[in-house]
Amino acid sequence: MSETSRIPLPSISSRAWEHPADRGALVALRKLRGFDVILRQLSGFLNERAVRMLLLGSAVRADERQFARVYRLYREAGEVLDAGELPELFIRADPAINALTIGLDHPVIVVNSGMVDVMDDDELRFALGHELGHVLSGHAVYRTLLSVLLAFSTSLFALPLGALGVRAVMAALLEWQRKSELSADRAGLLADQQPEAALRAHMKMASGGRIDELDAGAFLAQAGEYHANDDVRDVLLRVLIVESQTHPFAVVRAAELDRWVRSGGYQEVLDGQYPRRDDDPNASISAEASAAARHYGEEFARLDESLGRIFADLGQGLGLARDWLADRLRDLSTPRPRDDRGRGDRGRDERDDRERRSDPPDW
Repeated sequence: MSETSRIPLPSISSRAWEHPADRGALVALRKLRGFDVILRQLSGFLNERAVRMLLLGSAVRADERQFARVYRLYREAGEVLDAGELPELFIRADPAINALTIGLDHPVIVVNSGMVDVMDDDELRFALGHELGHVLSGHAVYRTLLSVLLAFSTSLFALPLGALGVRAVMAALLEWQRKSELSADRAGLLADQQPEAALRAHMKMASGGRIDELDAGAFLAQAGEYHANDDVRDVLLRVLIVESQTHPFAVVRAAELDRWVRSGGYQEVLDGQYPRRDDDPNASISAEASAAARHYGEEFARLDESLGRIFADLGQGLGLARDWLADRLRDLSTPRPRDDRGRGDRGRDERDDRERRSDPPDW
């Protein structure tokens, strides 16, 4: 696509692309005024300056003279998202198809050479827009803030079941981090505005760049099979598999982005129906929390059929076990005839024996 064919999105708020589960947490955290400032001031202990120095010495900073193609795509993505001053962009020698955003006060975007090698202009613009989405949403700041809060929560280990509480907090933090990756994918799509290129980028990340041997329809069908809920064991396995993952799988990310496009949310933003940055301070925590709740409600609704079957079977089994146990308890609680001396069945048997010996037989 030519640069003029991409629709600019002036003053777009990051809330326009943030996933409901991500946006709800971010709006609440942005209300904690002062915490992010303190965290930025304390970011020295994270060796942010040392990381930048390491990149200056071991990687290549992209600009008009070095990696000019990548830098041009980077600027195009920034212009569409109205990003203003762009963070520094570095290319490092690493064959993995990956990129990352690091830093708090002065974020830096790092792209692996493996991504530059295998992705065309549109796919790379999508990936660069993805990283810009992280920067504009402030994911680095608030992820670090939650990590610090999590570090203080280790005192829960001293309490009964405290370890379970810490694990629950960690699981929630990782779940939010995975949702933030879905948010950044939406930002990348808005920056590039080519859903087909975004899909190809995910296909290359999943296959190591072997796009010539893949089929888009089969790839998305694979995602549908991954999300199938015919067997509750698969549901539980998915939960256990992703519990410690910081990123959703590439196949899942492609399907989630495709779902956002088909839902009409992507087109609404292109049509200009998106929140502006001027309205960010007035964003409602309750409204965003409700949106997040609706999202998870829809997620649970998708599990309803398979979970409903398994719980119905379990309920039937428990009902049968309950009836059996009630019958046994009823038998045990039913009083039996006792003799005058209260010796129960044994006394009754002895009395019957005496009567048979003393009375003549009835012919």
